[in-house]
Amino acid sequence: MPPTLKDVAERAGVSRAAVSRTFTDGASVSLKMRKKVVKAADELGYSPNALASSLTTGRTKLIGLVSNNFHNPIFLEVFDLFTRGLQDRGLRPLLVNLSDETDPAHSIRMLRQYSVDAVVVASSTLPPGFAKSFRDAGVPVVHSFGRYSSSPDVHVVGIDNVECGRMAARELMRRGYTDVAFLGGPESATSTQDRFKGFLEELSRHPDVAVRHTFADAYSFNAGRKEMLKRLDDRPAQAYFCGDDVLSIGALSAITGSGLKVPDDIGLIGLNDMEMAGWENINLTTIRQPIAQIIDSSIELIASLLATPDRYPEARLFSCRVVERGTLRPVV
Repeated sequence: MPPTLKDVAERAGVSRAAVSRTFTDGASVSLKMRKKVVKAADELGYSPNALASSLTTGRTKLIGLVSNNFHNPIFLEVFDLFTRGLQDRGLRPLLVNLSDETDPAHSIRMLRQYSVDAVVVASSTLPPGFAKSFRDAGVPVVHSFGRYSSSPDVHVVGIDNVECGRMAARELMRRGYTDVAFLGGPESATSTQDRFKGFLEELSRHPDVAVRHTFADAYSFNAGRKEMLKRLDDRPAQAYFCGDDVLSIGALSAITGSGLKVPDDIGLIGLNDMEMAGWENINLTTIRQPIAQIIDSSIELIASLLATPDRYPEARLFSCRVVERGTLRPVV
């Protein structure tokens, strides 16, 4: 049988309440008492029972990590950073795969069954009202990679997707392209809408440049490849701003598989700067989203919400930059 709290108390020669206080965050216990209890616990190989502790404190330290982008490799990086960051703070992530679910009611019911202390919605494609539903249900929530608003309903941490669209357009103009296109993710996604909006806004200042657009049915390699193959059947644009890196990599596969060269025949610029974008066989020029900083800030907000759940919602915005590699022609 594993050692119990009672065993530790007997070994240390203290009360069970003293052992409980020693392993309860913020509880009052003297340094001398703490040393005795910790020494006894180490000798016995005792670890506090997290479930039993939650019954006492009313806190599970479980954080729901909700997303619907599991087919996108970028989220392997996102989940790795989130889970490690939460665990470093003594919190426990509970991963929720929404797949094609857009109604938050099911997720709210499920997360309440596990008594999560808070929720992180990690998605750029879910509607803004999705995260707000958790707040309305009384669950502290942070929307990571969410849509920026100057007066948010919930805490939002992310980037200005409209400005990213402008950045992509400016980069294509710097390189002298006169026929460009936007290849976005799902048209219903707020990230797609905002990136397309910024792209068009910037290009409206260049009436001599031809502009087209198309949308893939998902942020995935196969969707990007499929959509680019359709474009190649017609007269393709000189260069494409793809809605994210995985779409760009799918488009790159379609172009090279059709006997064309990037950037000699068609140029590509993506968004995210996922690890694969820098691989030698991909070498994608892209707009870097500071994923690690966004996740660190999201975790800091979640931790603060556990202490002050009624904290007024804020939006935290991070800057992006172009990472130049090899899928656009040189600057003219």
